Amino acid sequence: MKKLLFTLLLIGCAISANAQTMPHILPMKERAAVIDDMLKDRMETVLPEIMRREGLDMWLIISREYNEDPVIRTMLPATWLNARRRTILVIYDRGPEEGLETLAVARYDVGEVFKKAWDKEKQPDQWARLKEIIEERDPKSIGINQSEHWQHADGMVLTDYQELVEGIGKKYSDRLVSAEMVAVGWLETRSPKEMVMYPQIVRIAHEIIAEGFSSKAIQPGVTTTEDLVWWFRERIRELKLVTWFHPSVSIQRADPESFDHLRTFDSRPGNNVIQPGDLLHVDFGITYLRLNTDTQQHAYILRPGETEVPEYLKVAFDNGNRLQDIFTNNFKEGRTGNEVLAMSRKQAIDEGLKPSIYTHPIGYHGHAAGTTLGMWDSQGGVPGDGDYPLKLNTAYSIELNNATYIEEWGKEIRIMLEEDAFFDESGVWYIDGRQREIMTIPRVPAKQ
Repeated sequence: MKKLLFTLLLIGCAISANAQTMPHILPMKERAAVIDDMLKDRMETVLPEIMRREGLDMWLIISREYNEDPVIRTMLPATWLNARRRTILVIYDRGPEEGLETLAVARYDVGEVFKKAWDKEKQPDQWARLKEIIEERDPKSIGINQSEHWQHADGMVLTDYQELVEGIGKKYSDRLVSAEMVAVGWLETRSPKEMVMYPQIVRIAHEIIAEGFSSKAIQPGVTTTEDLVWWFRERIRELKLVTWFHPSVSIQRADPESFDHLRTFDSRPGNNVIQPGDLLHVDFGITYLRLNTDTQQHAYILRPGETEVPEYLKVAFDNGNRLQDIFTNNFKEGRTGNEVLAMSRKQAIDEGLKPSIYTHPIGYHGHAAGTTLGMWDSQGGVPGDGDYPLKLNTAYSIELNNATYIEEWGKEIRIMLEEDAFFDESGVWYIDGRQREIMTIPRVPAKQ
């Protein structure tokens, strides 16, 4: 325990938006201890409140090996990479005094949290044992992961559902309800312990981007966007990390080519050689300690004789920062994603901006469960998850862009920004700060 507390202290220290050093990345064994500790803590501090808020007595999470429910992956111990055979997790709320009971109808304990509750030698039928557990507790509502709007909460497959209904009988199958609101709440809510660690995780992502957007990785006239994409992939592996999506690097420059959402988000940018005068953009994310990042930033390749970013690009970037401010200032508990999207777009347009907003929750998944606030091709709102109200203690990738006409280039450009942020009683704050100015390649030393 002392070693674990030291590890948590190590993770939580030295979180500074101004520090430009790579945070300590834990060895695999220590990561496992942290992940398991966070899971145990969340089961005790996060889930009980959500189950009571939604009025759910019992939650069943059922998966077979290699066909895992998205939720069960967040509940397995760090040393379990998949479910085993058919794994059935039972979470029963015994009330505020006794708390949650967490059982595994499986051949083994599922980590320290879910204790084995099935002896196959005594009861060969796994479904019959589940029925016994349900009968002993007699829950009024039994949640299963079925959902129309959230794929994260729709993990029960047809075979498991059919066998469950047959196995527990009509009396209890009549009590089955969708657990989507509990699943979404579990996935979207970040615990205090996680928020000690999240700034370090986002700092790692920021530092990798800063390395990639530097002379360390880019030789103008030689390096291509595709070279840089693979530099990011290799750097992630060097740090013993993984990414949840393939990075992309794109260029805007003084040429006739206009911005194209489909090219940016659907197909990969072409194999372009990076040249002086180019405005670079990266979309990049990592996964560490089961939490994800998602970041988009910009850099400018200085032309010979230039010592700073041209003023017209600074103005365009400031417009992007202003759109971020408008948007995050409209976050309010209980407002839906569609409401925040509509009022933010109206305010931005009234101020003379040209906004596009497509923000999503982040946490256990890169595109996570929770409130969707626009999509790049749905600026009028998103039915379903866009109607879901904002909850406190949730994290978001503040993803958007603003278009600005650049006379010097004779065309419109987009400043495409994405930074991870947290929403709590104080409002929205960026987990490790946000980009406030365009990076230069090469870096220009500060004036003494």
